[in-house]
Amino acid sequence: MSQNVDALATAWRDLWDGQLHLAERIIHPDFLSHAAPLTGGAPGHSHGRDGLNSWISAIHAVFQDLRFQIEVGPIADGEFLVVRWKGEGTYRGGIPGSSPKAVGRRVFFTGTDTLRVTDGQLIEYWANADSLYFIQQLGMEKVPPLD
Repeated sequence: MSQNVDALATAWRDLWDGQLHLAERIIHPDFLSHAAPLTGGAPGHSHGRDGLNSWISAIHAVFQDLRFQIEVGPIADGEFLVVRWKGEGTYRGGIPGSSPKAVGRRVFFTGTDTLRVTDGQLIEYWANADSLYFIQQLGMEKVPPLD
């Protein structure tokens, strides 16, 4: 990878921290993500910068003061960049099936992002997050079914 891996990983983290203006610089126009939603349902995909920014905005709508920290990496291998992260925020409510008592609770979750880089920008993303631990913290009594 010809670009600075650390800078790209840091900008990726900052984008998820809510600095959506960074998408223009680090996200390729043909960006595609692959992720299983944290609260059940079929695997989702977002396309382009706007799709990613909408996804990030939706998560921030549910968690105030949401912040991410890179715990491992970045690890670069050819055109791929991998980071292990931890997210933390205060739950505002709004996820179906969550306990009303969870509102105001600090929630922690972890995951690993595998990113493909082209022309110095992120073009493809595979997300892997600890969904079970996440929904347990929200007081969900059963795992939502796949649609």
